[in-house]
Amino acid sequence: MPSPVDGVGADARQGRPTGRLAVAGDLVEDIVVWASEPVHRATDTAARVFRARGGSAANVAALAAGFVETRFIGRVGADAAGDALVAALSSSGVEVRTQRGGRTGTVVLLIDVDGERTMYPDRGASAELEGVDAAWLDEVGLLHLPAYGFEREPMRGELARLAAAARAAGAEVSIDASSTGLLEGLGVGFALDLVRGIRPDVLFANEDEAALLGLTDGGRVAASVAPTVVVKHGALPTDVIVDGRLSARVDVEPVTGIRDLTGAGDAFAAGFLAARLHGADAETACLAGHRSAASVLGSPGAHAAASSDSSM
Repeated sequence: MPSPVDGVGADARQGRPTGRLAVAGDLVEDIVVWASEPVHRATDTAARVFRARGGSAANVAALAAGFVETRFIGRVGADAAGDALVAALSSSGVEVRTQRGGRTGTVVLLIDVDGERTMYPDRGASAELEGVDAAWLDEVGLLHLPAYGFEREPMRGELARLAAAARAAGAEVSIDASSTGLLEGLGVGFALDLVRGIRPDVLFANEDEAALLGLTDGGRVAASVAPTVVVKHGALPTDVIVDGRLSARVDVEPVTGIRDLTGAGDAFAAGFLAARLHGADAETACLAGHRSAASVLGSPGAHAAASSDSSM
């Protein structure tokens, strides 16, 4: 798969990768609604509607596959939608390992005229992941877990088990905080304890997630959840917190033509983690993450503008 935006590869590919990237979590169908005007409550609003391969974990895998060998681990329904999703993700260059059963999940995303999104997730079969074959972690150098997978059992416990197995095999682990709504639903204390129990090497959070978790100023809480905490502030510089102390602030290059913020965080994680597997330091990995994130801001859902799998 070609680089989705000029310059990503220069940051993401610095040396020989230390194993492959595995991403465990959701693979669902996205129904993306782009409002063409301000939303009119209780009546019609002009819009464009797109169907796309989605899911935070699948997004990261697809967007990282151009830079590092990538494997997706998840579950989809034993239905035509599941077949289409697996085919779409495979076409991105991802090695897809899925369990099949139940009903494929769907997420409806309402995108307003400013590009902000409201999501209505129905995770379906994706939340039923359990009993993953240990061989699915073979040759993995880094396992990434979007926190959406922690929403409920059995997937929550399975992701924790996979993280422990990956770490025992010498791999690193990363977590994305994913959503303030998710964190509030779990309970902030419970979510923090869950992350601390997994002991990730890297934790990603946006500004709102970091504030909710108490990570904004670094310090004791940040140090307790991960050695490296990366806090994104949209167009403002990204903070890299190492062992509870601010280590770097990495500027974000200006982006024009923003239409849809969906998947920007997933794209950032993809670029950052691919660069990390190639030996980049955190600051360089952030630059790769920024460029990867910029590649999805003008297209529906979490797909780079030049991606071939932007629709099903």
